[in-house]
Amino acid sequence: MALRHRDHLPEDFSERTLSEDVRAGLTSSPKTLPPKWFYDKVGSELYEEITRLPEYYPFAAEREILMARATEIVGAAGCRHLVELGSGSSEKTRALIEAVLEATPEDEQAAYRAIDVSDSALRAAAEHLSRRYPTLELESVRADFEHGLAEALAVEDGDDRGGRLVIFLGGTIGNQTPAQRRRFLAALRGVLEPGDAFLLGADLVKSPEVLVPAYDDAAGVTAAFNLNVLEVVNSRLGANFDARDFRHVAVWDAENAWIEMRLEAVRDVHVRIADLDLQVDFAAGEQMRTEISAKFTRERLVDEFEDAGFAASGWWTDDADRFSVSLWTPAGTASTAVSTDIS
Repeated sequence: MALRHRDHLPEDFSERTLSEDVRAGLTSSPKTLPPKWFYDKVGSELYEEITRLPEYYPFAAEREILMARATEIVGAAGCRHLVELGSGSSEKTRALIEAVLEATPEDEQAAYRAIDVSDSALRAAAEHLSRRYPTLELESVRADFEHGLAEALAVEDGDDRGGRLVIFLGGTIGNQTPAQRRRFLAALRGVLEPGDAFLLGADLVKSPEVLVPAYDDAAGVTAAFNLNVLEVVNSRLGANFDARDFRHVAVWDAENAWIEMRLEAVRDVHVRIADLDLQVDFAAGEQMRTEISAKFTRERLVDEFEDAGFAASGWWTDDADRFSVSLWTPAGTASTAVSTDIS
């Protein structure tokens, strides 16, 4: 089966957006950097190490759900065309791909479209999948779905496969603020058609005694992961951050129901970012937010999705009820045969 690759982003997209994010974030109060810049080569390797830590439950919990429930999920969605937002390595998605292949009649075609901003990650994952699943129609699309969702999800003329199952895993939706989630869900609802469905992986609210260690492990791997974002700015924008001037902080914000990862200056720090002609000063004890990771209840997700015009069509958790995978359909198009209380 042929492997197609499309690129919707200009050649300088990454450099331009990094510059914009760093300038905006480091001149705001309080200072921020978005978490998407964690994932250079070193950051990606550190994240892989994080997923194997005993404290970090989300990766294993979501994988447990997908491995155990993929056939149910695909059956409830009724789709044979998977489209994944922020696909990365596509590792956990393989359970869904295999379930779709199993459910697709021999005279029909199963398909998978991977969407990510990283060209190298897309191509590596797609090549691996093409070897593993030779009968699967594969397409990789380099796109920024946060700002170009309609283009990334566009249905090509002549595509008669039926509904698409749009996948957004990893709890990544928790990195969005409530306002960002509202915009994302509204944009998603605007491009989904009858027969389409949306599959979400979202972390659940639980004790801070469980949550905080997941983002501040005893071995210090998450601290190294967080501090590495400074090296990304150094190497790509000519900054002179010294990681020894900062320490990793993870706190639970009960009011907003999210974990915040921050970098705190341990002394007065003066940073020069040469490519932006920008100097940034940190007072001792000043904190810069590098990530939020919102946690949800089922009721909160239902409220947010219903407000955006979706209907609940499936709900699954791991055995310990730590993480959720949920299915949503455009309101008015959900099958009455599908229970909203699948467990």
